[in-house]
Amino acid sequence: MSRRILAALLLLGVAPAPVDVLIRGGTVYPGGGAPFTGDVAVRGDRIVATGRRLTLSARRTIDATGMIVAPGFIDPHAHVGDMLASPEARTRLVLPFLMQGVTTTFIGNDGGGDPDMAKILGSAATRPVGINYAAFAGFGAIRSQVIGTARRAPTAAELARMQRIVAKAMCGGAIGLSTGLFYAPQSFATTDEVVAVAREAGKRGGWYDSHIRDESSYTVGLSAAIDEAIAIGRQAGMPTHISHIKALGVDVHGQAPAIIAKVAAARARGQDVTADQYPWSASGTSLVAALVPLWAQDGGRQALLSRLGDARLRTDMVENLRKRGGADRLLITEGAEKDRTLAAVAARMRIDPVAAAIATIRVADPAVASFNQREDDIAAFMRQPWVMTGSDASPGHPRVYGSFARKYAKYVRADRVLTLRQFIDRSATLAADTFRLTGRGRIAPGRFADIVVFDPKTYAAQATYADPTRPAIGVRTVLVNGRIAVDGGRATGVAAGRALLHRTGGSCP
Repeated sequence: MSRRILAALLLLGVAPAPVDVLIRGGTVYPGGGAPFTGDVAVRGDRIVATGRRLTLSARRTIDATGMIVAPGFIDPHAHVGDMLASPEARTRLVLPFLMQGVTTTFIGNDGGGDPDMAKILGSAATRPVGINYAAFAGFGAIRSQVIGTARRAPTAAELARMQRIVAKAMCGGAIGLSTGLFYAPQSFATTDEVVAVAREAGKRGGWYDSHIRDESSYTVGLSAAIDEAIAIGRQAGMPTHISHIKALGVDVHGQAPAIIAKVAAARARGQDVTADQYPWSASGTSLVAALVPLWAQDGGRQALLSRLGDARLRTDMVENLRKRGGADRLLITEGAEKDRTLAAVAARMRIDPVAAAIATIRVADPAVASFNQREDDIAAFMRQPWVMTGSDASPGHPRVYGSFARKYAKYVRADRVLTLRQFIDRSATLAADTFRLTGRGRIAPGRFADIVVFDPKTYAAQATYADPTRPAIGVRTVLVNGRIAVDGGRATGVAAGRALLHRTGGSCP
């Protein structure tokens, strides 16, 4: 409520109704604008007023003196679908995110998203969740449903079926189509096949979100994979979003400036191209994905197991391990060898690292943290105005519990790669604007009251590779849709999140 309206009400003898929450005296970073010291008022699920000093009564006043008040953070790439669908109410709160100030996330990335939007987006109505979420339909899930795991092109009938599934998912509220072209069986698809399927999402206002075909030098190479992602978006008539942008492995270290130039050139031509990035030097994947060549994954796990004695497989795995930087750069994060590097596993088994990897894969395909990036590349990507914060949250990696907090503590406070305003804008506003999350990503009257209040002196990640489930510290208050989900640094148990349905254009089947 503005001062002018308040004064008019008082002159008429009308006392304004108290607001539900008044956040008083913090340094407010509204998102997309200059910060100011002042107040934020919330009634119901909306922000109703902001100002230097609001003269309002409130049912609850939160003293934010010395704190940063920002729009709730938005993570465009997180593998928390299982948490959101969990039968356990506490798990569905997604506390690792809330305790960092993340109030909205996207699921279904890397091509894995279930296209059944009625199930994915409808579950929040019966199983309340702690954060808002939007969902991608996954190309890999769709292709596997129609074709299976075989390395072949779809028939005309199969392609038409995949297109119908995408169209139905978009009409059910999907935000777009995601791909993980690095992973089999998605890697078996040609560019033309992906364009034909993605176009159905593009017709209905969706985004193309891609874990690109190669972030390193495994197949086509990083540069060509970026070209492909941009081309798919252009040919399918839709915005392109590059997942967890990076230069992975010794062969592509230092290539960040060239990749940035490619994206900048596409944007200069008028194409909508963006990316997200997690602030860690180690990626998270599986041992198979890191080391096993795609040809050996044709046909799924049983087919792979039958090929583990192949001399060609071993030769290719030796080369892939070199690209990853060696056996001491792969940390196994689950299973019997948890918290051991591949080098340590090999030493324990008294065999060479590739033989140790093969022996491990015979039993299971464990998650690994792969230390494969260089800090100058990370910083170069992070500085780009079209790169937003993401976590790629997956079990066994500290990025689940600490990505946003780490980015602030390391890259704002310690290394000064970004300013505080840049961090907030790229952790909230950029994602909201890019993906048209109406009413979110800013602190302004009429916007949804997704708000984080954090201590600029203490906000930091505690999660490490050795102890990846330690919650972040420094967040004092989090509001989700106007309800207090974190209060005084503690979760309240409130589940106020919502499923965010994308409103499609175009016809629906």
